[in-house]
This record gives sequence, structure tokens and C-alpha cells, in this order.
Amino acid sequence: MTLKAPHNFEEIVVTGVGLALPGADTPRELLRAIGESGVDRPYEPFDTGARIGRRGHRYKDRATQLALCAAQDALRDAALIPGDSEELTVPGGTVGVVASSNLGNLDTACLTAAAIAEDSVAGLSPMGLPNASSNVVASWAAIRFGLRGPNLMLCNGATSGLDAVHWAATMVAAGRVRRALVIGVETHNAVVEGLLCGSPGGSTSTEDLLLDGAGALVVEGAAWARDRGVQPAAVLGRYARRTELATCVRALLPDDAAPGVWFTPEGYGMPRDTSAAAAPVPDTVPRHDLTTAFGRASGALGVLQCAAAVGWLGTAEGRADAGDALITSGDDTTDAVAALLLSPPGWPAAAPRQPGGAAA
Repeated sequence: MTLKAPHNFEEIVVTGVGLALPGADTPRELLRAIGESGVDRPYEPFDTGARIGRRGHRYKDRATQLALCAAQDALRDAALIPGDSEELTVPGGTVGVVASSNLGNLDTACLTAAAIAEDSVAGLSPMGLPNASSNVVASWAAIRFGLRGPNLMLCNGATSGLDAVHWAATMVAAGRVRRALVIGVETHNAVVEGLLCGSPGGSTSTEDLLLDGAGALVVEGAAWARDRGVQPAAVLGRYARRTELATCVRALLPDDAAPGVWFTPEGYGMPRDTSAAAAPVPDTVPRHDLTTAFGRASGALGVLQCAAAVGWLGTAEGRADAGDALITSGDDTTDAVAALLLSPPGWPAAAPRQPGGAAA
């Protein structure tokens, strides 16, 4: 499916990227970390307090704290908030939020259920209970930064992160907002370990590393980016969602066309993977798997893949007419597969507005 923009702009572009990851502060560093495959992460957990301060921590769970860090980074990268404050440079109603997390508040939900079973509802804190809502990440991001456009939370399995990027772009293309903040976040804690690894602390292999971090993007109508004088980092291309990996890739790359780089599904080609026998992309195409550096990313995967693709598009290899970046989430063992193409921007930014001419 091709995203079609209304007549007032011709493309949906990425104008900001934010990361809250141990060991990678920029898209280029993220790309480099992914290339160092097969090594255990030597990183300490990401320090959210250094970026969002005490205000960002009060009554918020780890997933929300990480999401706010990545969101702030992306909004500043897109020049939507200045570096020394959190005041938007555009009307709040022109910015929407789409967040993705499959497991981000699983610990809160499980601990809440356990507290009710042990002490009834009397054992619950009214300040912590809102964190049990699946929409808590998207809601807090909107509240913190004054984003008054549509607010969505996706908990959609393996494809959730790329689906979030797609729905954010769809809102922009439909004219609901001029730009949208997309967040993908997952946390590493004992409850998530018990679900995904069998038991807390049960495995320390590369295959069972779990992400504790977040990524964020700002997607925007190209005309609005031009009007603000912002140079885009990438252009969103075609998006597809199918039941099989090969079918999904063919929907984006007909006639055996090859991308410049392939960001593979999570764990693609690892020993436990049963879907890599017939790779839908030629072996000559460079491929990267986020799992190798940051662990299984679940609902954050697609957003982080887009951030890494932005890093690739900014390299000499990505600028040398090598082709688009192909991003895929999900494989033949999951209930669906999503794929997206990212292309390098083809136009320079307009001259920035003079003081007093606020962009909308």
C-alpha cells in the first residue's frame, strides 16, 4: 500500500529521531552498534533522570520514563521544541502521538493483580494505578509536551512498531495533523523475563537479551517541514502488511528489485529461527538485526529500525544511490509481517523563517 498525501504536500518525511538506549545516542551510533553482532551488551541501563529530571519520574513506570526521554530527543531534533525548554514552536493541535509497546506496562499490570489478590483494592496506590492502562505511554507524552492531536497506543505484536509509523503517517496524509510523534518502547524486568525467557534470570545468551530502551520519530508532511525550514532525514515510502515475509517484501519490491540495505525481522537467521530458509532479499544486500546489539525489541522494533535506517541513509553508502532501506518486522512464525521503505530526502530545506514568523 502506498501512502498518498493530499494535494497540499507530496510526501511524508522523517524530521526528527530520538533515542533512549544504552550505548547509542544517535542513529549513526545505533547503526554501528547493530553492526557489532554477536557481542553481549556491555552497557549500564539508560539513565532517564539525566534527560528528563525528577519531574519526568514522579508516579511514572520505567516504560513511560524511557518514552519521554526518546520523545524529548526527537522533538528537539525536529526543532519542535528548543534545546533549552519544552515549549512547542508549533500549535499543539498540529501534533499527534502514536506509541507502540507490547510489554511496557506488563509488570505494572501483573503487580497490580497480585496486590489485589493479596490485599484487595485497599493495597493499591491511586497514584500508580493509571500506569496499568495500556495507553499510559502515549498519554503521558501528550501531556508532558502539550501535543493535542490524535493520541493512539498500539499493542499489536511483532508488527506493532512499523504499524505505529504507518498509522502516524496515515494521520498526517489524511490531514488530521501536520506532524506526529511516534514512540516505540519496551522494558527489561523480571516479569518480562519470566514471560519471554521462561524464568527471571533464566538465560543470558545473545538470543534472550531483552531491550530496555525506547526510540522516537517525528513524521511530518513535507510541505510543513519546508515551511518550518527543517531538512528531513528520510522519506517514508511504501508500506505493506501480509501473512508471510516473502509476500510482504515482494509487495514493496516487485520485479526482483533489491534494496540498498535490509533491516531484518527480530532474530532473523538465528539458530532458533525457522523462517530464514528462503530469504526474500539477495544475499548481496547488507542486512542488520537489532536483536544482536540490544535484544528482543518487540513493540519498539519497527521504530528503532527506522531510526537505524535514518543512520544508514546519512552514511556515504546510503547516499551513494544504493537504493532504499527496507525494514521488516515479523516473520512466517508470527501472525503477520509488516514492511516499510525509507528513502533519502530529495530536496533541500527552505530558508528558515525570520523571528516573528512562527510556523504552524
